[in-house]
Amino acid sequence: MFARARLAGETAHAKTCLPMAVHSVIDLRADGAAQHRAMTSLPNALVRAIAQLSDPAILRVLAKSLVATLAIFAALGAGAYALLAGIIGRWTPDYGAQLGALVAILLTIIGGWLLFRLVALAVLQFFADGVVHAVEARHYPAELAKARSLRWQEELRGSLTGLGRALLANLIALPFAIALLVTGIGTALLFWAVNAWLLGRELQDMVWLRHCPSSSAASPMAAGTRFALGGVIAFLLIIPFVNLLAPVIGAAAATHLVHRRKGFTDVP
Repeated sequence: MFARARLAGETAHAKTCLPMAVHSVIDLRADGAAQHRAMTSLPNALVRAIAQLSDPAILRVLAKSLVATLAIFAALGAGAYALLAGIIGRWTPDYGAQLGALVAILLTIIGGWLLFRLVALAVLQFFADGVVHAVEARHYPAELAKARSLRWQEELRGSLTGLGRALLANLIALPFAIALLVTGIGTALLFWAVNAWLLGRELQDMVWLRHCPSSSAASPMAAGTRFALGGVIAFLLIIPFVNLLAPVIGAAAATHLVHRRKGFTDVP
């Protein structure tokens, strides 16, 4: 009898555990499928973002962001010239202005190459509402009607916060980057990874701030997708001329990814 009762108990336990195991396998497969869909949606989002670059609304944002970015570097160059001309003029009065101008130009070019992605993204974040609005107007009109308009103070605060976060992260990474110089490629990979993380977060927030129901709401993009998006845009930012379009492409692609992750309806 005891053996029979034990056998019956084990059978009942197996019947109870089997559905739980099946459900666990299904949940794991569902999570994996969701992550796969999120990752495979990135190329589609990038293609749609590039296809919409001819949209007049996006062209206006692109023009404003480029003018603002170039104006910032021009102001930095002028400031560097004024400072260096005075310092060099004390040592070589006859050539102070000429040498100051030459050094200022060189510093502006080098600084522009090193800092362009940070400044361009900060500037775009200030004008990002126009890119997000254009993408939503074409593909997600229902969500556009429910979007919250950001005040310019919020956009400015977000832009400065993003710039400060980027500078801090790159400064923290700098000692490690110097140590990795002996590897030949380690420094470049480290800075790429750091900026991929930063860009993915900033691009997501450009869109999510307009739709976020509360400060405690979960992130709408998976961490892997966010990093992959940031990685693509970080790579585009090092390509001459393409880097002028990269922030706008990133903002438009992020708009698609945020809305698809939340299950919003896409109008072709």
